[in-house]
Amino acid sequence: MPKISNFTYDEIYIGQTAQYTKPVKASDIVLFAAASGDLNPVHLDAGFAATTPFGEPIAHGMLTGAIISAAIAMELPGPGTIYLSQSLRFRLPVKIGDEICVHLEVTDKKDKRKFVTLDCKAVNQHGKVVASGTAEVMSPTEKLLVNRAELPEIEIGG
Repeated sequence: MPKISNFTYDEIYIGQTAQYTKPVKASDIVLFAAASGDLNPVHLDAGFAATTPFGEPIAHGMLTGAIISAAIAMELPGPGTIYLSQSLRFRLPVKIGDEICVHLEVTDKKDKRKFVTLDCKAVNQHGKVVASGTAEVMSPTEKLLVNRAELPEIEIGG
């Protein structure tokens, strides 16, 4: 089973970067709608979405936020990180089939509480920023090497 590890607070430095990439599938949007309860037809109804300025279904903005969360949890600082806050500005819609690459950069550290501030940018496969913001997290103080979870296959039925 693949393993993942973290960066401890003492290992993290200002200017440190990491990336995380995830393709956005139609099933991701449906699952996010089911988990969140956000059933806005702009995300789920192609006919309705065709009448909007987007012309097609778009992902929930907070699905992009969740991909940023995954980047923090999986890459920097990684497992054991506690999310404290996130500011986000949604710049462009994310559509089915987009590949989102999250770029993280450490911009500040607060030694007293082991807080780390991260600049966060989510970019699509065309190099365009779809969301940006800042996250504050509590970094782990102990090194972890853990099994990477394997998600079960999920079927979406009508």
